[in-house]
Amino acid sequence: MDKVYIALGSNLANPQAQLISALQAMNELSDSKLVAVSSFYQSKPLGPQDQPDYVNAVACLETALAPLTLLDELQRIEHEQGRVRLRRWGERTLDLDILLYADQIIQSERLTVPHYDMHQREFVIIPLAEIAPHLSLPNGQSIQTLVQKFADHQMMIVKHKMKFTSKTDRTFPFK
Repeated sequence: MDKVYIALGSNLANPQAQLISALQAMNELSDSKLVAVSSFYQSKPLGPQDQPDYVNAVACLETALAPLTLLDELQRIEHEQGRVRLRRWGERTLDLDILLYADQIIQSERLTVPHYDMHQREFVIIPLAEIAPHLSLPNGQSIQTLVQKFADHQMMIVKHKMKFTSKTDRTFPFK
């Protein structure tokens, strides 16, 4: 099983509920198990500022699914949750991005891993560091080095990190 980190974001149709629903769906993927979820953070939009704030989190999934198969499954989850994407960097019901897939570097038409701009996004780095404080990116850069860039972040925790009872526990801790 490979360890994969996935960013979640939503700013439409009850964002916290969107993220919880997506996490439940990810927890039910075949040949996969959800092993960690960061706190939920409220953040200002990256794009146009005339949209609601986002709720963001990062999840760690252990999976035997190939990268493109996992991407297909994540896009299916987005679609099933009525993904709405009205404009580039605009509001959306759900966004699921593969940040890291084990220590692989992937460059394809459909998928770039590590995520091309993750190191520039506090709403990715802060929650990622929360669940993987000793992580190093495939280029050797430590997550703690990246966290230092965002020491003055203005994000607010809106739901605290959930605890899993064990790595084999398939029950979902969010209610």
